Amino acid sequence: MKTLVLVFHPDLTASRANRRLTEEMEKQANVTVHRVYEAYPDENIDVAAEQKQLENHERIVLQFPFYWYSSPSLLKKWQDAVWTYGWAFGSNGDKLNDKELLIAVTTGVDEVGYSPNGSVKYTIPELLRPFQATSNLIGTRYLTPFVVDGVMQLSDEELEQRAKDYAEYALSDKLDLLAIR
Repeated sequence: MKTLVLVFHPDLTASRANRRLTEEMEKQANVTVHRVYEAYPDENIDVAAEQKQLENHERIVLQFPFYWYSSPSLLKKWQDAVWTYGWAFGSNGDKLNDKELLIAVTTGVDEVGYSPNGSVKYTIPELLRPFQATSNLIGTRYLTPFVVDGVMQLSDEELEQRAKDYAEYALSDKLDLLAIR
C-alpha cells in the first residue's frame, strides 16, 4: 500500500519526537514523506501538486504535534486549500473516497492526563473528533490514531521504540477503524 505521510511541524529540526518519527518513516518502502512546513515556508500551498500526491496514495497520514488540543495552523490552512468542494467532497468530490486516513500525534501530556480523570479531562480520540468528522465528509476510512504521549518524559530508548512502533503501525495492513482507547 502506498502511504503518504504529511508532516506538519513548524520547526522539525528543533523537534525531538516528530523529527525521529519522520526519520523512521523516511526509511520505509512505499512511503512518501512530505514535510509541509519545509515545502511551504511562505504558506503558499500548491493545491494541484498536493491533490495529485493524495490521489497517488492509498493511505494518508497526518503527523503533527498536538498544540492547544488541535493541530498546527498550516494543517488547517492546508485542509481548507486542498480538500476542496468538488474534489474532496460535494456531489462530484470523490477523489479521496475509500482511502485511509491516519492521524499521528505527539503530546506533551502523558496518557493518564488524556483521560476523564486526568488533567485534560478528555481522551485523544475525543479531542480528535473534528478530524474524524472531516474524514466522514471526504469519504476516507478513519483509522485509530497513533499517539506518542508525554514526549518530554520519554528516554531516548523509549522514543526509539515508539518510532519503530509508529512505522509498524502506520504501514500495517491490519489497521482498525477508530476504536476508543
